[in-house]
Amino acid sequence: MTSLAARVHDIAHLTGTFTLRSGTTSNEYFDKYRFEADPALLREIAAAMTSLVPDGVDALAGLELGGVPIATALSMETGLPCRFVRKEAKTYGTCQLAEGGDIEGLRLLVVEDVVTTGGQVLLSTQDLRDRGAVVDTVLCVIDRESGGAEAFAAQGLELRALFRMSELLAAARP
Repeated sequence: MTSLAARVHDIAHLTGTFTLRSGTTSNEYFDKYRFEADPALLREIAAAMTSLVPDGVDALAGLELGGVPIATALSMETGLPCRFVRKEAKTYGTCQLAEGGDIEGLRLLVVEDVVTTGGQVLLSTQDLRDRGAVVDTVLCVIDRESGGAEAFAAQGLELRALFRMSELLAAARP
């Protein structure tokens, strides 16, 4: 696992000044699209995540945009179907929040790439719950260890992360 962490760090870790979705500024950033766009690395990440999928999940709910490739790759590893969750329901066509099939009554595993404070995940999770889905777990590739797990716990959600930020930094090659 340390080797995978080092490779994720090597390909995705950037330094500079970055404004995060939460509005905070960071001098380091994990560009998740760099590991999501690498098919071999994405496949390895998904394979490593399979052991974190709770029993009894009916479908994977990949959040727009970064959670979609992770959920798709994880679906191919686990055989679980996917739902692709928009930040807002479409106002045309089927007007769906989640594409790929019904969600009412299903136990969904929310899949995200990077969790910082968890703001968008909490909004999307509530939208899914409002539409009848059962959501109790969020799975991500990277937990930035910036309050997301605590925010989720307050809403009855467990965060399962393949890597924590501290693990990626520790695995970085000198």
